[in-house]
Amino acid sequence: MFTLDALNQPAFRHGFFTRKGGVSNGIYRSLNCGLGSKDYKKSVDANREEAMRQLGLSLTALRTCLQHHSADALFIDDNTNNAMPLKADGLVTATRGIALGILTADCGPVLFADPIAKVIGAAHAGWRGALSGILENTVMKMCERGASPSNIIAGLGPMIGPNSYEVGPEFRKAFLDNSANNSQFFSATDRGGYHLFDLPSYIQNRIELIGIKIISSLDQDTYQDEENFFSYRRACHQGETDYGRLLSTIALR
Repeated sequence: MFTLDALNQPAFRHGFFTRKGGVSNGIYRSLNCGLGSKDYKKSVDANREEAMRQLGLSLTALRTCLQHHSADALFIDDNTNNAMPLKADGLVTATRGIALGILTADCGPVLFADPIAKVIGAAHAGWRGALSGILENTVMKMCERGASPSNIIAGLGPMIGPNSYEVGPEFRKAFLDNSANNSQFFSATDRGGYHLFDLPSYIQNRIELIGIKIISSLDQDTYQDEENFFSYRRACHQGETDYGRLLSTIALR
């Protein structure tokens, strides 16, 4: 588990978990926390329980959502119906003891915390979600509960790095159609029409535009570091049929 100094505060606990320390085998070795994977559910549950134990919480504290690369963010509390998976890519709470969880395998997990208002958030920022506004919508939900961008701390977890994310012309066009300023996040490769995309910098820029000043990043590339991280793109390149998911989580004390 990695942590960020900026988020190591008395008001909350957090962790960006690696793939190590669980019970899963094979391509899911070993701390696969993704219920959406084809791993054994008992193994995934055991892994999620172990992650929560490391944070001093029970498995029942963990709330994750059915992520669908959207801009949908939800506020949850003790009264939220957890019988069915929450369909969203951002979660916000002001309730102590609830651990907001984001699952990734190259996409960007972003944790937010306002230590003054005691409101936290977590966002699944893949390129689609980041482009369509998941970061802004998650912060907006926090502000509806009293948070302020000037007080919010943002922490970026492990994600695919700028030297690992080659994309085609249609991908780049979607970003340039949104804003010509997005050209700064692309660098040309030797393949005609293809570029490397800097997802971490793009996410950080979107967060800065919200007005958040304290932004910290692990600066860890999930694709390059097979020992510590799952990677969807690496799994595809290696011809694997599925992949594990990393858990990033934050909770109010």
